[in-house]
Amino acid sequence: MILPDWLQEHTLFTADSRVFILASIAAVCIGLSKSGLSGTATLNVVLMAQAFGAKASVGLVLPLLIVADIMGFFINRKGGSWRRILPMVPPAIIGVVIGYFLLGKIDNEAARTVIGWLIISLLAFHLLLNARRQSFMVLTQHKVFSWSMGLCAGIVTMLANAAGPVMTVYLLSQHLEKKDHLGVFSRFFLFINLFKVPFSADLGIIHPQSLMTNLVLLPFVIAGILLGWQILKRIPQKPFEWTLFVLTLIAALWLVLA
Repeated sequence: MILPDWLQEHTLFTADSRVFILASIAAVCIGLSKSGLSGTATLNVVLMAQAFGAKASVGLVLPLLIVADIMGFFINRKGGSWRRILPMVPPAIIGVVIGYFLLGKIDNEAARTVIGWLIISLLAFHLLLNARRQSFMVLTQHKVFSWSMGLCAGIVTMLANAAGPVMTVYLLSQHLEKKDHLGVFSRFFLFINLFKVPFSADLGIIHPQSLMTNLVLLPFVIAGILLGWQILKRIPQKPFEWTLFVLTLIAALWLVLA
């Protein structure tokens, strides 16, 4: 597949068709993650890093996430409330600022390694959470819990757009109904992703070419959301997410070792 010259000129796509293919799959994964298949969220981070480079991919993904967050908020607006995210907001803002300075100091190769290890750590965190869920529930009684979770979420989301597992741990401690869980989750990421925009723009990772690339990829995000709804109706989520877990681990190791 050869991309038109005008597309290469005005977007971040190159003559290498693999870039377009990887980015399209990643965009579908963004939609899938916002439809409720949360295991696809980390996979999109790795795929985008492979397609465009680790540092550039962080800014490229952000507008796509915001569009998906707006759709997710609209769908889940009857669940949860803005008040529920307030304990996480101050530390998350501090975390974003810390992540902004860290991202500004490292080059693309270092960002690639950091994001790779970050994804591997989050996958390990996911396994630990599933194995020791009750232990985590005890930890949530400490006053510093919401601050530590918020700070971690802010740093991770600024460095790699991958704070979903951190927010999930926090929300589990709140013992929310499913619709409230989804409503609070979508509100938090809509807020924090919008907050990150000026920082990403200042780092030069959001710019006219990246936004044009977003426009090309947006239909794939919407397709991912629609596809996710159908998958949830037909395929058990556990086997699907374990498959994604393995694929994400392989891709993250690829980032670190390549």
